[in-house]
Amino acid sequence: MLLEVTDLRVAYGKIEALKGVSFTVNEGEIVTLVGANGAGKTTTMRTVSGLRTVIGGSIKFEGQDITNMPSHQRVKLGICQSPEGRGIFPGMSVRENLDMGTYTRADHKSAAKNEDMERVMHLFPRLRERISQMGGTLSGGEQQMLAIGRALMSRPRLLLLDEPSMGLAPKLIAQIFSIITEINQQGTTVLLVEQNAAQALRRAHRAYVLETGNVVKTGKGIELLDDPAVRAAYLGGH
Repeated sequence: MLLEVTDLRVAYGKIEALKGVSFTVNEGEIVTLVGANGAGKTTTMRTVSGLRTVIGGSIKFEGQDITNMPSHQRVKLGICQSPEGRGIFPGMSVRENLDMGTYTRADHKSAAKNEDMERVMHLFPRLRERISQMGGTLSGGEQQMLAIGRALMSRPRLLLLDEPSMGLAPKLIAQIFSIITEINQQGTTVLLVEQNAAQALRRAHRAYVLETGNVVKTGKGIELLDDPAVRAAYLGGH
């Protein structure tokens, strides 16, 4: 087991956004969290990253309690997030954005960084074409590729992907999810939050359904894809 979240509670002021969320991610898996807007998916991701304060429950990574660990230390452990909205540095080039992903690595000036840069370019050939271009001038799809690539540059054990298909055209969505599967097959464990439940469930080994800060259903991705209640709620009943 790589990640173990137990009875996680997080609040915004007096409003409890997570009300005892529990889930696990095993090494080598793609695990997805699905649910409507406001269900607590992004809050869960931000809390695993160390960007939200926990008021109850625990987070363990490889058996180590990281519930109150600062976010930068979690990156050093191997947890890195590609955030909702991409969060790239618009005034920096593609190469500079990717370099920022190595910031916490002890070997950030070594040949290993060049190997990882080459891996990202293989996954996202468009970034190679845009290597000197400013991040803010990229298309939405290219910025998403850059955000995922930057996260990969930290050599994560656990890659957190928050809404990677948001705002993208259907053809590009299919490409992004194909690349996510390839990243996983190369050995990176993935925790995925995605509004496109159909794509997420097809790719995921396991999934958890969140409603108003609670886990209400869990199972294999393909099983939940065929679940009538899940289909009715998140897949338009198709």
